[in-house]
Amino acid sequence: MQINQILGIILLVAAAALLYFGYAASQSVGEQIHETFTGRFTDSTTWYFVFGIAAAIGGVILLIFGTRT
Repeated sequence: MQINQILGIILLVAAAALLYFGYAASQSVGEQIHETFTGRFTDSTTWYFVFGIAAAIGGVILLIFGTRT
């Protein structure tokens, strides 16, 4: 395995963790109340999702294109 593939796997694991924490945060009572009144998630919950998606995209790109030299 090349270092790019290993980094891609690490990014995918980090993405899964971030998306899980984002989902868990979005299901909390306080978050549900905030979303009910404002129509959107809090900034901290949104950042979990944004960084999770970005890490997933980066991990997939490294896995796909990391094998080419």
